[in-house]
Amino acid sequence: MRRTFPPGRTGHRSRLHRRPVALLAAFALVLAGLLGLIGTIGSASADASDYTQSVSEPSSTQAKVTFTPTSPATYVIIHYQVGAGGQQNVQMAASGSSWTYTVSPISAGTVLTYSFTYTKNGPQYDSSQYTYTQGSGGSTSAGTSSGTSSGTSTGTSTGTTTGSTGGSTTPPPGNCPTQSDTPNFGSNVHIYDPSMSAATIQSQLDAQFNQQKDTATAQFSNNRVAQLFKPGTYNVNDNVGFYTSVAGLGQNPDDVTFNGNITVDAFNASDAGNATQNFWRSAENLAINPGGGSDRWAVAQAAPFRRIDVHGNLQLYPASYGYASGGYIADTKVSGETSSISQQQWYTRDSNLGSWAGGVWNMVFSGVNGAPGNTFPNPPETTLATTPVSRDVPYLYVDSSGKYRVFLPSLRTNASGPSWAGGSTPGSSLPMSQFYVVKAGDTAATINNALSQGCNLFVTPGVYHLNQTLNVTKANTTILGIGYPTLIPDNGVNAMQVADVDGVRLKGLLFDAGTTNSQALLTVGPSGSSASHAANPTTIQDVFFRIGGQVAGKATNSLIVNSSNAIIDHIWAWRADHGSGVGWTSNTADNGLTVNGNNVLATGLFVEHYQKYEVVWNGQGGKTIFFQNENPYDPPNQAAWKNPAGQNGYAAYKVGANVTTHEAWGLGSYCYFNVNPAVNNYHAFEVPNVSGVKFHSALTVSLGGVGTITHVINDTGAVTASNTTPSNVVNYP
Repeated sequence: MRRTFPPGRTGHRSRLHRRPVALLAAFALVLAGLLGLIGTIGSASADASDYTQSVSEPSSTQAKVTFTPTSPATYVIIHYQVGAGGQQNVQMAASGSSWTYTVSPISAGTVLTYSFTYTKNGPQYDSSQYTYTQGSGGSTSAGTSSGTSSGTSTGTSTGTTTGSTGGSTTPPPGNCPTQSDTPNFGSNVHIYDPSMSAATIQSQLDAQFNQQKDTATAQFSNNRVAQLFKPGTYNVNDNVGFYTSVAGLGQNPDDVTFNGNITVDAFNASDAGNATQNFWRSAENLAINPGGGSDRWAVAQAAPFRRIDVHGNLQLYPASYGYASGGYIADTKVSGETSSISQQQWYTRDSNLGSWAGGVWNMVFSGVNGAPGNTFPNPPETTLATTPVSRDVPYLYVDSSGKYRVFLPSLRTNASGPSWAGGSTPGSSLPMSQFYVVKAGDTAATINNALSQGCNLFVTPGVYHLNQTLNVTKANTTILGIGYPTLIPDNGVNAMQVADVDGVRLKGLLFDAGTTNSQALLTVGPSGSSASHAANPTTIQDVFFRIGGQVAGKATNSLIVNSSNAIIDHIWAWRADHGSGVGWTSNTADNGLTVNGNNVLATGLFVEHYQKYEVVWNGQGGKTIFFQNENPYDPPNQAAWKNPAGQNGYAAYKVGANVTTHEAWGLGSYCYFNVNPAVNNYHAFEVPNVSGVKFHSALTVSLGGVGTITHVINDTGAVTASNTTPSNVVNYP
């Protein structure tokens, strides 16, 4: 996104406008409600004398698990996996003094992995993890584990949250050597406690902001900061600068309350009131009682606002009413009005809003209570009642004993409203003892060693150069970054590769291309991946990609998704249009996103300035809700920028010719060919003309009339106007 825009763009206020059969699905709902009732109790590690357990085989395709507590239990939940399948979570049936559950079908030679959650004299406990091989004739074990402890599970209430699949416990990915539950997070992580004086906290926040504030000097610096607040109330104001993450350490947003503002604005005189360079900052998992009744979050790309409870209004534009180019909200409540005003595009997911006001070109909502009606293009608002599939981000919190844990929200289908609307987010948690903390001094070798031993990763703020690819090979691995940890591949290696496995969660990472070309920065699943991961998909959330800007970075591809059912939830893939090392032959990059997996969903997709197709979607059954794009600014001439068919330019979003099912809502593509205004792009969206490929609410804009896009989609849609007004296509075909 160009950060200084030509005149003619004005804001306006609009009117306010995998696997479980039905029986297991029902059990899951019962389990979710049950866990909700006990979620406030918490869990403790089991004692070997608490129970005995055994497995028998009623038939060659059945494994009957029996759990016998030494003290009566009010319930027992079994968490199990059949082979490499997804984890199931089921309440066992009482049978005298024992509890039983029969796993079926399970074939001979298949490994059953399982653990238990049970009550004893009130509190709930989690057992160790066990394995059993079908066909071995049955076994009995008195509380000894064949693996490592499964950790503690904090099941929580689904409340009235729409579309939740209920609580689930994601198992650890392997035998990670025990880490500390109260780790040293390093010098870039600042942890605040409500017992500290407000003046002390405010002084530290102000000092960090002053370091991260200036657009000219901080935007491409190596400084990284995370500000973490333990549960309690804080009477402070937090201005949020570049590469800064602000987050509460409660299990739910209202556990941490700010009586004050968490603010992003056009802070610097050099910004001239323009907020379009307010990248790389975030707020998450807290409540705000804003001073003056309104909180300001005037951002551009890569600045998520998640799991926030705003007791008042939310303003998404700078105080100057200048340009803004965001943005993304998810899993949030705003009791008052959310005002976009001069924001050109915005996506809001699974939230509650008191009301919404404003919008320039492309305002998109899915699963948002209080969203405006579906009125595109006038006003330019596209609204879906629910989000087809979503899973909220993993996040760090502190439990009642002062230990750190990472909460893993459950998968939701047809969701609306925040995941915590009923009081707590459904899901499970893992202790920090199962996370390797990545911090200053770590290398690709130390990180890969932790991954190979089955550790999850908690990546602290910093810049990490990689001389080898990071390989994520184990199912259910969580990689959680805070403070925009930046991964830079050296010597042309690919930065990260994820195997075609269930349940990997990637959150809060910035991939920055090195000066030797990488084929890809992040690849999810090898080429040809075909397994279904519908019950436990990989999620890629708040993951950002940068080609150039700080150095002349090069990468042919930023993100390649080969695994099916993956959820891409808020990415910004950016070939830099300003900063250092920027130019047509300097920061080279062909494609931002390539999707080859089937049934992949993108919610909040920002891809800009790549030199060929910016998004290529080859998988069947794909869906995109919200797409924001700018064509590359710098094609030197038309001859240098023609697609393989000989047409001018490259589509910003190309659906492969063999795709028969694909659907997308709320898409905008803009041009600003400032190096050579005579350059033209034939169309912004290129799709096969089949009935199963459908686009809704698509538009093109020429910023200040600098260059043209002839059509919106295929041969449909008018040429862009010279006065920065959009060409719209409501539905195609």
